[in-house]
Amino acid sequence: PPRALGPPPLGSAGAAPRAEGRASAACPEQEECSVSADTVLAPLRAALDACQATVQKQVCNDIGRRLTVLEDAWAQGKLSAPVRKRMNLLVQELQQQRWDAADEIHRSLMVDHVNEVSQWMVGVKRLIAETRALPSGD
Repeated sequence: PPRALGPPPLGSAGAAPRAEGRASAACPEQEECSVSADTVLAPLRAALDACQATVQKQVCNDIGRRLTVLEDAWAQGKLSAPVRKRMNLLVQELQQQRWDAADEIHRSLMVDHVNEVSQWMVGVKRLIAETRALPSGD
């Protein structure tokens, strides 16, 4: 259920122009605001594939299930823009092998958006840990 934010400010002609103005100030590149699920999920699934050889099947299956929960929530529009945006950043850090930065984003999501992310973030956290533990180089 949406949180009570009080009445809208007086003199606004609707929320859309105001929200749009705020969004473009927060992220100058428009595509970063409307991140596609695939932009985030494809690298996560690739990371999971990379772990298959070294990580227990049960753990991989659990991570896979949680990524599916994330995918479903995304597809159903249940994730807020800040969560989608931060997940995009988390994936970028993961791809650059900046584990601490990815961990930090994961932690901030758990603190700021626990209700939205709690069902699947455990899988992302485990994926960060397992990817980090992979031997470097192929």
